[in-house]
Amino acid sequence: MWISATLTTANMIFFLFIVVLLVAYFIAHRIFVHRKTFTGTVKLYGKTIIVTGGNTGIGKATAAELAVRGARVILACRSKQRGEAAAQEIRTETGNDAVIFMQLDLASQKSIRSFAETFLKVEPRLDLLINNAALAAPGRTEDGLGMILGVNHIGPFLLTSLLLERLKECGPSRVVNVSSCGHDLGTIDFDCINTHKKLALGSSDVDLFRAYANSKLCNVLFTHELAKRLEGTNVTCYSLHPGSVRTELTRDINEWHMRIIKAIMIKFWATDPVSGAQTTLYGALQENIEHLSGRYFSDSQLVQVKPEARDDGIAKKLWDISEKLCGMA
Repeated sequence: MWISATLTTANMIFFLFIVVLLVAYFIAHRIFVHRKTFTGTVKLYGKTIIVTGGNTGIGKATAAELAVRGARVILACRSKQRGEAAAQEIRTETGNDAVIFMQLDLASQKSIRSFAETFLKVEPRLDLLINNAALAAPGRTEDGLGMILGVNHIGPFLLTSLLLERLKECGPSRVVNVSSCGHDLGTIDFDCINTHKKLALGSSDVDLFRAYANSKLCNVLFTHELAKRLEGTNVTCYSLHPGSVRTELTRDINEWHMRIIKAIMIKFWATDPVSGAQTTLYGALQENIEHLSGRYFSDSQLVQVKPEARDDGIAKKLWDISEKLCGMA
């Protein structure tokens, strides 16, 4: 009898443990993975939109939805082959022939300036700029910046700056910066940026993650400062967390680490790019959020960021350094 009672108690404890784990999983999944579907019905005929990294993942899913709504969509991507293929796929799927590829390498300030110059010559409008492209890779850019700093922050900073007057001319218009909840783990080491032109030292996967988190904090701070500088204009800007999404972001991570991530994290904790695009669409298309310019969203809801991510002094200092790093100061 004693043994039987002990087994029954043990079974009950195990059962309760499993229940608690399942409840915790579904709560965490709802908070960090699940994304609300954007239900706005706004049409975009006559509007021109740039989506960086629009050939894959969240960017491609975003571009496709914008094309469905009638926009002229520019896929600004590094790979000509993949960019043109993605543009053709979207044209075929949506029936919108105004989806085109334009080459843009965010790891090259020369390429960014060339893209902006060409765009401003051939495209009379710009209604929405979506800075979507990002990576977590080692190495340096063509300009000697840490790759993550250059592509994830300085590239979008320079591109936005070069296109800002056209956005003002075509207002009301918006800038949407795809950040990440990883910015909560980030910090800005200005000594490291000034000395090494990087966001973190080292090239291990841990170092890459740290630099990536720092770059996502840069996105939030850039948006915060940009909004202040756009006050009194008809341009607004927003940053966001797209959710945990199955994309090519982790393609540069160590092969064995990537296998573990795919086996555990991506299988259970990641959603598809279409779902991951929903908060981007919210920031791009949601009506009556102009008064929230400069703010950060997750799952199509306003979220208060940590003090460092909304600090006026830090944001301005980052802006000033960014201008110097891309030769604008």
